[in-house]
Amino acid sequence: MGKRIFYFLLTNALVLLTISIVVSLIPGGLNYINDGGINFGQLLILSAIIGFTGSFISLAMSRWMAKQMMGVQVIHPDQPATEYERDLVERVHRLSRAAGLTHMPEVGIYQSPEVNAFATGPTKRRSLVAVSTGLLEEMDDDAIEGVLAHEVAHIANGDMVTMTLLQGVVNTFVVFLARIAAFIVSRFVREEMAPIVHFIAIIVFQIAFSILGSLVVFAYSRHREFHADRGGADLAGKDKMKHALESLKAYTNRIKADEDTSIAALKINGRRKTSIFSTHPDLDDRIQRLS
Repeated sequence: MGKRIFYFLLTNALVLLTISIVVSLIPGGLNYINDGGINFGQLLILSAIIGFTGSFISLAMSRWMAKQMMGVQVIHPDQPATEYERDLVERVHRLSRAAGLTHMPEVGIYQSPEVNAFATGPTKRRSLVAVSTGLLEEMDDDAIEGVLAHEVAHIANGDMVTMTLLQGVVNTFVVFLARIAAFIVSRFVREEMAPIVHFIAIIVFQIAFSILGSLVVFAYSRHREFHADRGGADLAGKDKMKHALESLKAYTNRIKADEDTSIAALKINGRRKTSIFSTHPDLDDRIQRLS
């Protein structure tokens, strides 16, 4: 379920870095620096343009990126390959209509032994709900219903768009602070080396500040998971949503017992407790909130 956040952040970081490099290479792209130092007002405007452009480009690419990186096979609603695929599409569409969506999400399956699912897309009209083969094999019908309802709730709540706006604000501060730090560093080298050092320092500081900024997005993601759980409970029923979370907890506990700790820690659903780098709250907390 955290994969949509991971791929959005990865795409955002790459797009933001690309835009920043291009802007830095354009003649006049550093015109926020004058003889008196930094023009902070001009830099803030430039930072906002770069930050929100990168964020919205990432949002526009989110569905395509998820399909490519996860190998999602979209089920054609009129030509499902199997009866099970037809049932999966019908479930998602039924829950979507109950959530008030007027355009049905694409539904897809991707090959993975992990019990996982995610929803993504630039708008409610162009959304995607994807589930892993592991989830379909491990969970019973009621648990699957709860998971699907949770993902549809993310779409209905507009979480991707809201996160994009938050990411745009974070990007603005990342670009702004990275250029200030790079300017300060470039003052400590010879004048002929300053432009090169400034350019390299922008990239280094932007990567570092992007990592710190992602903590804000992670915290927002954890907050929105509770809302999606409540939305899933409204759509599928509280018992099914709670059963889905308990099934996921049972799965993660089994993985922890079967695998080495260092490997289990790399899995999205393999954390024992919530950390600042988690996209999802602890499952016990989610079950308790839902109860």
